[in-house]
Amino acid sequence: MWDWLGPQEWQAVALSLRVSLVATLASLPFAIAIAWLLARRSFPGHDLLSGLVHLPLILPPVVTGYLLLVTMGTRGPVGSLLEPLGIVFAFRWTGAALAAAIMAFPLMVRSIRLGFEAVDPRLEQAAATLGAPRPWIFLTVTLPLILPALLAGVTLGFAKAMGEFGATITFVSNIPGQTQTMPSAIYALLSTPSGEGPAMRLVLISVAIALAAVLVSEFLARRMAR
Repeated sequence: MWDWLGPQEWQAVALSLRVSLVATLASLPFAIAIAWLLARRSFPGHDLLSGLVHLPLILPPVVTGYLLLVTMGTRGPVGSLLEPLGIVFAFRWTGAALAAAIMAFPLMVRSIRLGFEAVDPRLEQAAATLGAPRPWIFLTVTLPLILPALLAGVTLGFAKAMGEFGATITFVSNIPGQTQTMPSAIYALLSTPSGEGPAMRLVLISVAIALAAVLVSEFLARRMAR
């Protein structure tokens, strides 16, 4: 079984899972906050914020990766400030996670926002009249009601992070064992004469992981609905 793929391909699988999990979990609190803000508040710049959030879906992924490189690279305005602190994203697996998080973020926000918009505000108002503080209302009333949307957003974000290629390869390159995720490994294998077989096996693994994520999400959504 372990001979099915070579060490470099297994590294790509492990790195893809690591990058996708970190990207999804790290961006989830921000996605919840932005989704709540867009769903429940009206303020100057509301439409602009919504447009900025969804911008990675519209821009070519290579453009997003280039913007990350010039901003978060060691010579960029943000990257140069973080480097003395030991925080480096360019050409590191953490940069791959950052790129994947940015590309997945709009999908997570969109799904969670729809969940917030579907919650009847009168339920939260009823809890407030009983004296419950707002953070407690959010944790005990709002959050349970949006859990299906939350799971959908997490699933979409994870799947998008697993499949991210353009922004990742532009920002962190395609370094085996360091930044080479499954999409990058498939691209590299298809560029070699004997790489079609391993590339197909990586494709099958990608499909299996994505399908498993969807099935787990559906199972948990049904359990929570009950």
